[in-house]
Amino acid sequence: MQNTQYDFGLIGLGVMGRNFILNVADHGFSAFGYDLDREKVDALKEEGGDLNRVDATQDLATFVQALGSPRKIMLLVPAGKIVDQVIDQLLPHLDQGDIIIDGGNSFFTDTDRRDAYLSEKGIHFFGSGVSGGAKGARRGPSIMPGGNREAYEHVRPIFEAVAAKFQGEPCVAYLGPKSAGNYVKMVHNGIEYAMMQLTSEVYDLLHRGAGLSNDELHQVFDSWNKGRLQSFLVEITAEIFLKEDELGNGRLVDMILDKAKQKGTGKWTSQNAMDLGIPVPTIDMAVSMREISALKADREKADALYSHPEMPALDKEELISLSEQALYFAFIISYTQGLHQLAAASKEYGYELNLSQIAKIWRAGCIIRAGLLTDIAEAFEAKPELENLLLAPGFVEKVQGTLDAVRKTTQLAIAGGIAMPGLLTTISYFDAFSSGRLPLNLIQAQRDHFGSHTYERIDREGIFHTEW
Repeated sequence: MQNTQYDFGLIGLGVMGRNFILNVADHGFSAFGYDLDREKVDALKEEGGDLNRVDATQDLATFVQALGSPRKIMLLVPAGKIVDQVIDQLLPHLDQGDIIIDGGNSFFTDTDRRDAYLSEKGIHFFGSGVSGGAKGARRGPSIMPGGNREAYEHVRPIFEAVAAKFQGEPCVAYLGPKSAGNYVKMVHNGIEYAMMQLTSEVYDLLHRGAGLSNDELHQVFDSWNKGRLQSFLVEITAEIFLKEDELGNGRLVDMILDKAKQKGTGKWTSQNAMDLGIPVPTIDMAVSMREISALKADREKADALYSHPEMPALDKEELISLSEQALYFAFIISYTQGLHQLAAASKEYGYELNLSQIAKIWRAGCIIRAGLLTDIAEAFEAKPELENLLLAPGFVEKVQGTLDAVRKTTQLAIAGGIAMPGLLTTISYFDAFSSGRLPLNLIQAQRDHFGSHTYERIDREGIFHTEW
């Protein structure tokens, strides 16, 4: 190690951490890493090359002493107790004004707890969501920091340099106090769950329902990615259909077991949306479908017990057109639900979130990046108080033009026994949200009947109860 005061420190030199610290070094900042694993330390040194700009150690005291003041230390370690353990190990070596940045997917209430704990000791704490996976960490992720606004200025030059760029604008911004950054990243992941589920449903309808081959599916998704569905998820989906199976014959996608795993961020989004009273049923269903997929043995037993309808004869080109419109609609609704939750959380938790700004930093680098986000950013910039995207004038026409196709697509899926719960939930959400009258009057009558829970009337003010 050179006698240098390094600009940036990073703890956790796995693939994600190593790529992020190399990204920092690539942009002219000296960076010092720490990990208990000698192989990971050596891997960073080997890949870093220029030891005047990037180095690493297994000794925590050496690591902290090498950093310039105020120290800027990022943690890329698994969420949970490990974060607390690392913080406690760091504290004896830190000075007031130093900055700890949690770059993992920590639950937002844990971030609030850590922020309060460290604030008492004069240490600044940031929960900073990082999206884009290992490749994004190396080439430019979307970064979502929340914490002390003044302290962020020490981190801002580094984050703006390493973040993905959209038309020259860095995909990072100070989002708000406390756990604002972790909360935004949590909802980002909830939207990601929804978009992945919806994409898989359209794939299933085209593949099993209309018999499209993997080559045809590649062509369809590749063409969609050149249009209004341009997005990271559509782009990689097109690539997936071409990947050959290196361990067998044919395409790899056909050999992958249909059990999707999860790390919990989608579930957190759903749970907290319920706490806030905000409907996010597409995200809820995406979480549920991963849980259903895990029941592989039971699904196979049920498959053998029940008869299945034959798929009606379909015109491939017509179904491709219908599916494109349905997926476009469903992507809009996925963003709508997530951003509605962010608007409510901002008020509840005092985040003061700027939804236009959030849409902008999602335009590149992150998993849910898409061309749609430019229009979304403009909608919230034009009307900052907007809470639900379906009320934005610019989106009424976009949605209206897809509705017939969505209804036809879901009807075909039901007729052919193709499960599309995400799309069905999405159109039901739209129909409910855009209905001035719902049958919940009956629910209130039932509640009053069995529990004297009272009700309101449509023709006069007041709270009423009836002896039924």
